[in-house]
Amino acid sequence: MDDDATTKDAPPACDAAEERARALEEQLASAREEARQYHDKWLRERADLENLKRRAAREQDELKKYATEKILKDLLPLVDNLERAVQHAQSGGNGAPLIEGVAMVLKGFLDVLQRHGLTRVPAKGQPFDPVHHEAMAQVESDEHPPNSVVEEHQAGYRLHDRLLRPALVTVSRAPARPENLAKDEAGD
Repeated sequence: MDDDATTKDAPPACDAAEERARALEEQLASAREEARQYHDKWLRERADLENLKRRAAREQDELKKYATEKILKDLLPLVDNLERAVQHAQSGGNGAPLIEGVAMVLKGFLDVLQRHGLTRVPAKGQPFDPVHHEAMAQVESDEHPPNSVVEEHQAGYRLHDRLLRPALVTVSRAPARPENLAKDEAGD
């Protein structure tokens, strides 16, 4: 009878093993499906990222290409006015209106540049500043304090807080004193 008891006990153990195997297979199938879904999601996200990169690069190229559009639109009326001034000068008219017209165009041009963040570097009468001024010459002067700008040869400009071009200037220095000249001549 013992043999019958062990054979009767065996089928439930097989059933339990088969049941565990089925459960494991179901878990494996579920895990594979979940992994497939994650992989698909990853592929879609990767494709979206690549599309975003391409779109950003295209937008950046377009931004570079058309970055000057606003300032150019503002400058076109100045070009029109200069063309009118040239036509007037070629027609042999009086020079005074031409000078007045060119002065107006220059003022308009400077106004446009200022609206876009360009400012002139103060120079004449200012203390010499090597960050904003480039000395082209130095002259003796009793009228100006030493190391100050007495003449501006070319204007300097800043774009917002960045120096675009330093002002080219002449800087004053104290006049040589007669006692210094006598020492210099004696030293020679």
